[in-house]
Amino acid sequence: MATMDAPHNAALPTSGQTSAPSLGRLLRDYFILTKPSIILLLLITTVPAMVLADEGWPGWGPVLATLFGGILSAGGAGAVNMYIDRDIDGIMARTRKRPIPSGRVPARHALIFGLTLGFASGPWLWLTVNFASAVLAVAAFLFYVGPYSLYLKRRTVHNTVIGGVAGAIPPLIGWAAVSNSITLEGLLLFAIVFFWQPPHFWALAIRLEKDYRSAGIPMMPVVLGLKETRRQTVLYAVATVMVTLIFGAVAALGPLYFAVAIASGLGFVGASIVMYRGQGLEGTAPMFRYSTLYLAVLFLAMVADSLILE
Repeated sequence: MATMDAPHNAALPTSGQTSAPSLGRLLRDYFILTKPSIILLLLITTVPAMVLADEGWPGWGPVLATLFGGILSAGGAGAVNMYIDRDIDGIMARTRKRPIPSGRVPARHALIFGLTLGFASGPWLWLTVNFASAVLAVAAFLFYVGPYSLYLKRRTVHNTVIGGVAGAIPPLIGWAAVSNSITLEGLLLFAIVFFWQPPHFWALAIRLEKDYRSAGIPMMPVVLGLKETRRQTVLYAVATVMVTLIFGAVAALGPLYFAVAIASGLGFVGASIVMYRGQGLEGTAPMFRYSTLYLAVLFLAMVADSLILE
């Protein structure tokens, strides 16, 4: 297992603000702490899982309650992650303007905010949805802030793959919110997102290789090089498409889903091959953009197919 140590002794940014921020700016900064892009992934994957588990629309009440609980878990994890990463965020050009390293939000306040959100997700989901979804939401929060943020991200090249467990739990939460159990279909939805995440993120990691290297973060492009990262991207893209087809068969989805899964999956693999054959940053931006669209279209196809069959 390849490892690299991050610069733990890097100077932490001071919190010197010359004037009090406006309420709008303060709210915006706390919103940024929740990592909205992760919340978007939550929305894309949780609701379709609920529709599939219910074999129809489960109702606005359960959907909104589940989404709010998921937002508490994911948002809290994002805020605590930014607290933990405040030293390296201050080094990387992409992140040094975030609320904590820029001094707009005190680190301690961000930690309290994140812990409050994360641990509130459990009681909320238990009271408004069910116990299974509550346990999964808290587990995702704890895994992201514990094993991933405190250890994996800074210590091993496998950080993106293993850390993807937390990001793949939202569809499992959605499935459990309806079924109050973990079934094979729910686990396959988890697997789709789990295998999708590395090729999606590695396209971005290649673009940020110098940033990660300067901060001492052992992302794959830094440790194993760009060529190996591109090769792994193709392998994970192929694995993702294979799991989507297995899921369609197990969930007994119809021609609409399979047509979209095959067509969009070929595009996903094709984009990864284009990136593999490229030099430097060639193909990384199209791969990153397409992978986001691919996941959204795939889960939308699940919903459309399920509702049509109903």
